[in-house]
Amino acid sequence: MATTTSPVLDRVRNLVTPVTDDLDLDLYDIEQRGATLRVTVDTKPGGAGGITLDTLALVTRLVSRELDHDDPVPGRYTLEVTSPGVERAMRTPAHFQREVGKVVNVRLSDVASDERRLQGTLESADDDGIVVDGTTVRYDQI
Repeated sequence: MATTTSPVLDRVRNLVTPVTDDLDLDLYDIEQRGATLRVTVDTKPGGAGGITLDTLALVTRLVSRELDHDDPVPGRYTLEVTSPGVERAMRTPAHFQREVGKVVNVRLSDVASDERRLQGTLESADDDGIVVDGTTVRYDQI
């Protein structure tokens, strides 16, 4: 399971978390690819509805202000604030835990496995791994 962490992303996370907390949103993910810094926000687990365009615009303005003030990202970059959408990438135990009870499609990294994908209902998720339709999978296999 790939996680997105680095000293720069940790600094960005520390700046963005108070913004999302103040707006009662969940900071779902932060990633940097090339010159793009992507901040993904979502409603709190169990929250009603989804993220609106107005909310994304507000988060973009507030996050941009924080990043301009502290300047944690070296060089030029494009800030992209988005929501995870239906086909969301799950990278952390918290991502999996918020999807318990839903149908998931998990790509396995274990080359020795006959099955490269596992699809079914996510029955449980903890700090060690997940259970999909009775099959236990450790995070290092994802």
